[in-house]
Amino acid sequence: MKLSLRTGLRWKVSLAIAGVGALVAVALSLVVHNAARVAMLDNSRDVMDQRVQDAQRIYDSTHRLLFRTKIDDPALPQQLREAAALGLRATYLQDSGGAPEVWASVPLRDGKILSVHTRFQDRFAILDELDKALVIGSISVVLGGSALGILIGGQLSRRLRKAAVAARNLAEGESDVRVGDSIGGRVRDETDDLARAVDGMAEALQDRLEAERRVTADIAHELRTPVTGLLTAAELLPPGRPTELVRNRAQAMRTLVEDVLEVARLDGFAERAEMQDVELGEFVMRRVRVVAPDAHCRVIRDAYVSTDPRRLERILGNLLANAAKHGKGPFEVTVEGRVLRVRDHGPGFPEELLREGPSRFRTGSKDRAGKGHGLGLTIAAGQARVLGARLTFRNADPVAEGGTGAVAVLWLPESAPTSTGSFPVIQVPD
Repeated sequence: MKLSLRTGLRWKVSLAIAGVGALVAVALSLVVHNAARVAMLDNSRDVMDQRVQDAQRIYDSTHRLLFRTKIDDPALPQQLREAAALGLRATYLQDSGGAPEVWASVPLRDGKILSVHTRFQDRFAILDELDKALVIGSISVVLGGSALGILIGGQLSRRLRKAAVAARNLAEGESDVRVGDSIGGRVRDETDDLARAVDGMAEALQDRLEAERRVTADIAHELRTPVTGLLTAAELLPPGRPTELVRNRAQAMRTLVEDVLEVARLDGFAERAEMQDVELGEFVMRRVRVVAPDAHCRVIRDAYVSTDPRRLERILGNLLANAAKHGKGPFEVTVEGRVLRVRDHGPGFPEELLREGPSRFRTGSKDRAGKGHGLGLTIAAGQARVLGARLTFRNADPVAEGGTGAVAVLWLPESAPTSTGSFPVIQVPD
């Protein structure tokens, strides 16, 4: 199992800028420190070289030792002894931590070596102060870079969040929403390119879906008249088994045409709910007695809801019809406040439906093959959207709920929808 860490874009940008700023600050600090140290060392060598020359001139004329110079100092480094043997004036650094010790020597006429050394403690203390200033500057750069990253990343993150919300609303059926208008902003960047691409894709898909919906509606509408005529003609046939088969097939075709027309209307987002206040428990019990007399209806907690009775009855009837076609008894209908549950004890919903939701002309698993056209749950989901309700599908927990079965749950809203509602949320069990 892979572990994933989700962080906001603003923090990623901030960390990136802070990291780059820290690297640059450290690099510049090292360069400045080394350059300042080299300059101080060179200057110290020059000072000591000039000092030993002055001391040599005074010694040659007066034989006096000034500037704390010494003759044949036993602590004189070997490198300076070798340089004096060659008749050279030289300087030498002894760096043992802290301020380095600077030596300068010059050979005299009598073969002796005049030398002087010092540490320049005060001068190299300035280097420590410079290091402190560089550290403070580096921290300021990192903090400033982090603040700038949060500012820039925050603006970009807000635009992307607005784009995500707009895209989600677009996917939920709000066809007038456009990502480009939602993100706003005067400065154009790649986010606007993404918004234009998403808007273009949404318009293309919307046009295609609208064209398909119109074709489906037109075909179903054109079939409505001949199918009605066929059903009327079947009623005129003489009684018998062939006549019964013709009537049943004609009625099934008529039901299919009506369902296709209803799906087309729901896909057009033009349906509006006619809201009424109903007592949910009493309403469901009466409808269940008519639609599925064998189902067991139980009211745990009653509630008054504002809903469209005709559409609610359609949802309940389709859920019970789906349970009767694809499930196994006993069938249970439960009312608990604003929540309505329909359960059977069959094999349960197929994985495709739990994962993707109901789809027209797809009945799911092999156990459900050849039984229906997949329109019942599609219509129920569409009617739930018009009511502003949420329709979820899951399979029963054999341990916690005592057996297998499909469970459809309708969550009615607390208030009436102001538009066509929202797409139902399909929950997949853990």
